Amino acid sequence: MENSATKLLDAGSLDEIKLKGRTVVSSGPVPIVVFYSGGDLHAVDNRCPHMGFPLHRGTIEDGILTCHWHHARFDLKSGCTFDLFADDATVYPVEVVDGRVYVDVSATPRDPVERGLRRLEEGMDQNIRLVVAKAVVALIRAGANPNDIVRVSGLYGVRRRRSGWSNGMTILSAMANVSDHLEGDERIAPLYQGVLHVASNTSGQPPRIPLRPLESKDIPHAALRRWFRYLIEVRNADGAERTLLAAIEHPSSQADLAEMMVTAATDHFYLDGGHVIDFINKAFELLDRIGWEHAADVLPSLIRQLSGAQRSEEQNSWRSPVDLVTLLSETFDSLNQLLEEGRGEEWKRDSGFAEELLRDDPHAIVAALNEALRQGARPVQLAEAVALAAALRIARFHVRNEFSDWISVLHTFSYANALHQMLKRAESPEMLRGVYHGAMRVYLDRFLNVPAARLPAPSAGEDGKAMEEYLQLLNQQQQVDEAGRLVNSFLTSGGEPEPLFRTLAESLVREDAEFHSFQMLEAAICQYGERTDVGEQRILMVAAARFLAAKAPTQRELLQTLQIAQRLHRGEAIYEEG
Repeated sequence: MENSATKLLDAGSLDEIKLKGRTVVSSGPVPIVVFYSGGDLHAVDNRCPHMGFPLHRGTIEDGILTCHWHHARFDLKSGCTFDLFADDATVYPVEVVDGRVYVDVSATPRDPVERGLRRLEEGMDQNIRLVVAKAVVALIRAGANPNDIVRVSGLYGVRRRRSGWSNGMTILSAMANVSDHLEGDERIAPLYQGVLHVASNTSGQPPRIPLRPLESKDIPHAALRRWFRYLIEVRNADGAERTLLAAIEHPSSQADLAEMMVTAATDHFYLDGGHVIDFINKAFELLDRIGWEHAADVLPSLIRQLSGAQRSEEQNSWRSPVDLVTLLSETFDSLNQLLEEGRGEEWKRDSGFAEELLRDDPHAIVAALNEALRQGARPVQLAEAVALAAALRIARFHVRNEFSDWISVLHTFSYANALHQMLKRAESPEMLRGVYHGAMRVYLDRFLNVPAARLPAPSAGEDGKAMEEYLQLLNQQQQVDEAGRLVNSFLTSGGEPEPLFRTLAESLVREDAEFHSFQMLEAAICQYGERTDVGEQRILMVAAARFLAAKAPTQRELLQTLQIAQRLHRGEAIYEEG
């Protein structure tokens, strides 16, 4: 029975427990096992913190409790585990009154957020899916700020990987952005996937060795900017990192840092298939979320890729049959003049401008961009247009192409979105070069629209079940066009974007998705929010739906682990009693 005044559970007579060695008390908030061992009484949550197996079926030797399911071991007195895959067991105070044993269930539990964040980092140390999953579930259910999860795992990721920023860090930042459109438990799976990919990327890697900044406090930012570009040019990563750290310590603005890093990237053509600009943008977005006081940890993690990146001017596709490098280099010499001609003018992009960027003639594409500048276009406006053109390549991607070619059009789109976001932070002629790089990459992707898949015509009368149908559809392979049609129909019939975002997010995070699918969804949602034209918004969502459908279904192993963690958190048994 329970004593309501003292919150003590009656576990039975001391003599009976001594005789049996253990007893289970199931009348309280959780099942508790009381052991008599070595002359002492110990009360422990009867659910093994690993996977919920009943601990009363375990054994005790020399004060160590061993669970027989996966052989997790615990200090019986404190509950601490010897095996970090298992987490610590919860113990309760015990007292004996008049020959009866009572368990105090009113003891103040550990702070769930503090404990969850510690456990999150331990799970990343061990790279154990279930530990990470349980930590994320516990934190979200405890009401933790999702940004705390992102901060702990993001700083872990940049400090524990000597080679720097990783795909996992981009996934983490992207899924944090997507989570802003979700609520409650919907945030668990995206954050779990992000943390898990960071843990995977850092597993077995040497930690990053931080460098000291240049020590002079009197170096003007303009000089640091010049030095940084030069050091990236000659691939001197250490020198570039020390210069960047000096710029971070210098009273430089976030816009100054954005311009400095993107300019160093656009000194060369479309670095590393677009990943460099995308990673820079995701690092800046991460700092917006976790605080710019962490800039000295985060931004240097980008240096090795920036300095060591493959430069597209070294690739044959940019040199032949049309020498795109020479074409753009001649244009870049006149960018200042073009911007000056457009000063004071107000350019509004017409509905056909993105189609001009899809033409088969690179000279005509460059001419269209140049003319827009003469008419007053800002770099950020042109970047937005290039992002739409890149999305159209995906929306029109024909499934007769090789499966791997989806990645080519995705790279262009994620690059274009990233450059667009960075140009919102700062604009300069040097950064504007990246818009032209993106436009030429859209041009090079033209063969992936031959033949061009038709944009799916919406069906009349789609109701609220369209999103449920979409999730069912992605249980089958090769449903690319039908997925696009469902999403187009949903939006055309007046469907709101938030339910669509939630459905697309669910379709992504239930899969064992690869890196590019995370990029696709996040960039599409971001670009959707930048626009008011409903036709352009539909194109972006159709592109995302088609891409995600092309990559589904998978084995969904990660989802199974997460479901186990959620069931354990609810206290459900995942074993069968014989």
